[in-house]
Amino acid sequence: MAILKRFGDIMRSNINALLDKAEDPAKMVDQMLLDLNEDLAAVKKETAGVMAAATNARKQVDDCKADIAKYEAAAKAAVKAGQDDDARKLLATKQQFESTLPSLEEAAKAAEDNATKMRQMHDKLVNDINGLQARRAAVHAKVSVAKAQQQVNKATDATASTTRSMAAFDRMEAKADQMLGEANAMADLNSQGDKEDLANKYLAGGSASVEDELAKLKAEVGVEEQQ
Repeated sequence: MAILKRFGDIMRSNINALLDKAEDPAKMVDQMLLDLNEDLAAVKKETAGVMAAATNARKQVDDCKADIAKYEAAAKAAVKAGQDDDARKLLATKQQFESTLPSLEEAAKAAEDNATKMRQMHDKLVNDINGLQARRAAVHAKVSVAKAQQQVNKATDATASTTRSMAAFDRMEAKADQMLGEANAMADLNSQGDKEDLANKYLAGGSASVEDELAKLKAEVGVEEQQ
């Protein structure tokens, strides 16, 4: 039966689809379980149909056996009543049912085998889904932890970036301090040069007073100024 072959591919097809589209495992697991439950509904309906067919086939066997027993009993009664012609007709009908019985039994056996296989696969699918339902919580928990770890990693990266920025800021601040120090030092040097120039200016102007003092001294000692 086609359903028996298709059923065997249900788990593989869903798992392959999960692997092909695996992005968020939690969402994929939820989708997989949704697909499997839809498949289970279809399998349950088809299993019920196969089991009903097996029951019907077995009933046909039982009905055929009942007819054989009935016509045999009727033939016996006809013989007892001295009605051999009726007995022959009844026995002929009985033989017709007897010839049909083996094919009915063979069909019933095949139907019952199919029903057993379908029921086994149905039960396996139910167990697999129940197992996946139990594992679903673990998958969601792992995904949640993984996402939290990713956030921690991002925060760690941001902290490292901030640390690097702070170090760069410190270097720039130190460089600014150095530039300011050099500028102040240069200003001090320039200011010192101006003071020396100013002192020299007045010292040069003071040489006139020295000349005056020399002339005064000569006058005191009676030395005349040379013209």
